[in-house]
Amino acid sequence: MTGLVRVRGLTRRFGAACVLDSLDLDIAPGEIVALLGRSGAGKTTLLRTLAGLDPAPPDAEIVLPHPISMVFQEPRLLPWKSVWRNVALGLSGPDPRGRAEAALHEVGLGQRLDAWPATLSGGEAQRVALARALVRAPRLLLLDEPFAALDALTRMRMHALVGDLWRAHAPTTLMVTHDVDEAVLLADRCVVLEGGRLTTDLRVELASPRRHGHPRFVALRQNLLAALGVDVH
Repeated sequence: MTGLVRVRGLTRRFGAACVLDSLDLDIAPGEIVALLGRSGAGKTTLLRTLAGLDPAPPDAEIVLPHPISMVFQEPRLLPWKSVWRNVALGLSGPDPRGRAEAALHEVGLGQRLDAWPATLSGGEAQRVALARALVRAPRLLLLDEPFAALDALTRMRMHALVGDLWRAHAPTTLMVTHDVDEAVLLADRCVVLEGGRLTTDLRVELASPRRHGHPRFVALRQNLLAALGVDVH
């Protein structure tokens, strides 16, 4: 099925440390899943394995849609290339510049096409990274804490932008975050990685726009914090 993610029995070890322990994960087509966990729990290891940046063990069953795009915590732009050239980097097919420009217009950077990365704000640079991911029309979008380095106001704007982009493109999405509020605001499901396995799986049944003060929002937030070992009282 287009966009389906299925992982069974994924184990990753680094020396004596077992980071992922026979992990199972399903993501429905077009679903946004937020992945939470303590530092060192293996969230980025999982994303890197799904992205093909780290080798997958031969005994694991992994079914993924393609193409796959990944957005990192840092924008990772090439400073010697203009904004549109960063978005078009490695892009195959006809009219790479036109497609890059269309993606940049979509993230609100149509006026910065020929700008240099050094002249961008943190939020602008991360929007370029999103455009670079979306221009490839991914069926699976992997987000590794893409807003962690941004200030609170810029993060709010990026949340709204991601919501708009997801409604327009609907890629299947796995997003790593340490921000419980961000997870409940953006995701259809929130899962917690602990001890190498997914120990919590909560569906977010809230209508948009989501409000922090909604009783269901508050309850989900408290449940996730408790799953992360935070004393909500």
